[in-house]
Amino acid sequence: MSMIMTIKKGLVVVMAKEEMRPKVVVGMSGGVDSSVAAYLLKEQGYEVIGMTMQIWQKDTEEDKDGGCCGLSAVDDARRVCQKLDIPHYVINFRDDFKKHVIDYFLEEYQNARTPNPCIACNRYVKWESMLTKALQIGADYIARKIHAKRVKDSSKRPDLCPI
Repeated sequence: MSMIMTIKKGLVVVMAKEEMRPKVVVGMSGGVDSSVAAYLLKEQGYEVIGMTMQIWQKDTEEDKDGGCCGLSAVDDARRVCQKLDIPHYVINFRDDFKKHVIDYFLEEYQNARTPNPCIACNRYVKWESMLTKALQIGADYIARKIHAKRVKDSSKRPDLCPI
């Protein structure tokens, strides 16, 4: 019987490979960070599922290279998942993106405020909506690339703050 060793909350956890492995959904952008995260999690013994969020509003050829969320990114994520031999799902988050990002942006702009659509997308789409879908498919964890630094407030309690 082979064993898998992982580290959780500072503890080393060893489990038999035949036991049910923890399932983690990785937000796959097609970029290096999410690809390496998926690889490392698989190497650590997790059951890894790649999830790419479809947020563009129409399926046209001009959307193919639409930046971080375009069709070319989906193709990149799909290829990485195939190479890693993990399942890959493209989930439709169009309505959530329109409601929480596009509509928010327009309302803020019309009210002479400077919107930050990336913060809205991270909070409502990339966390809340993705977490809901991950729970629906039985995931134990979700993993996404997040840039953060660790700081201490006046109580010396560590907190995470976005960079």
